[in-house]
Amino acid sequence: MNAVSTGAAAVSFDELGTSGTATQDRLRITEIFLSLQGEARDAGWPTVFVRLTGCPLRCQYCDTAYAFHGGEWWEIDAIVAQVASHGVQHVCVTGGEPLSQKRCIALLQRLCDAGYSVSLETSGAIDISEVDPRVSRVLDIKTPGSAEVQRNRWENLPLLTPHDQVKFVICSREDFDWARGIVAEHALVEKCDVLFSPSYAQIAPRDLADWIVAEKVPVRFQMQLHKILWDDEPGR
Repeated sequence: MNAVSTGAAAVSFDELGTSGTATQDRLRITEIFLSLQGEARDAGWPTVFVRLTGCPLRCQYCDTAYAFHGGEWWEIDAIVAQVASHGVQHVCVTGGEPLSQKRCIALLQRLCDAGYSVSLETSGAIDISEVDPRVSRVLDIKTPGSAEVQRNRWENLPLLTPHDQVKFVICSREDFDWARGIVAEHALVEKCDVLFSPSYAQIAPRDLADWIVAEKVPVRFQMQLHKILWDDEPGR
């Protein structure tokens, strides 16, 4: 039931199922799998990843383009049961852009009600105000180098709490300078954890680390652990 499907035509994920019928308690899912969390505050923890299908953005460095289309419809009850079958505490709802499916909000609440430590990986292009406050929202602010900087929803930033996290994927020195300006302008380090990550294969991790140290930027450097261990293998 959680096999990846990539060849389907685009559909309105929030309105219709494959038969054209309403899907009140379903989500389109690309994959559900157990791995190690590769980034952000929970890096290193065994984590169940629930990857929702669909994304309105097209970041030039995207490593999950296989989640743009296809997938399969899952009942929310079945998703929660599949998560439970893995027997771990941490759950990450990701994509694609998971909030592009409106019923993602209901799934997040169900997972929190079940007692999981839940994180949400979101581009920040969609309103996060309805996300359950028990969820750690990992907001990926798009830099100019992403090719989607115009999609940032700046109204999300005042909603951030210490439970949340902000991530910048840095593609160049210009991105670095832009990102530290945004951090300062919005006083982000006073709101939540802020992470700078080198865009895989675009800048050397050592360069980004050196820039952070030299400029004394009060952010946390991170690398994507899953890429170091497993490269870009889906489901790892």
